[in-house]
Amino acid sequence: MHTGLYVIMGVCGAGKSLIGARLARELDVEFIEGDALHPPDNVKRMAAGIPLTDENRHGWLLAIASRLREAKRAGTGLVVSCSALKRSYRDLLRSGGDADVRFVYLRGRRALLAERLSQRRGHFMPPSLLDSQLATLEEPSPDEGAWVCDIAETPDAIVAQLVRHAAASP
Repeated sequence: MHTGLYVIMGVCGAGKSLIGARLARELDVEFIEGDALHPPDNVKRMAAGIPLTDENRHGWLLAIASRLREAKRAGTGLVVSCSALKRSYRDLLRSGGDADVRFVYLRGRRALLAERLSQRRGHFMPPSLLDSQLATLEEPSPDEGAWVCDIAETPDAIVAQLVRHAAASP
């Protein structure tokens, strides 16, 4: 069984849920949809087109960090989708799994992200929040060791690349 801890990060429309679920299936580990851990008030804010503040995100990030910590203690792998837009958010998530948490940054052009969001149905996050997420985004710096994937690639290609990375990682 694979024991890596992975956070699939990026702005809305990057494909975090799709890539995260497929990666977890390939690695035979649990996948957690990070959005499912948002408290109801956060979901209501986002559904109304109101961007979350650092304070709004704090409890949500702690919940994800707790799940990472549980997986580390159990010696099981875990893939979690989470926007993780700021370095401080990623640092908080790392506190759950220590240095063992690997971030996978799904990077894409605004036009592609907007196109994807315009086609998405049944999600509480409206396309109008894309610009606020892009404004908040602090791309991972080289010292964070994130794996960066271009979302213009096919999901199959991205997942295959990530599986190769995971197999080569200690």
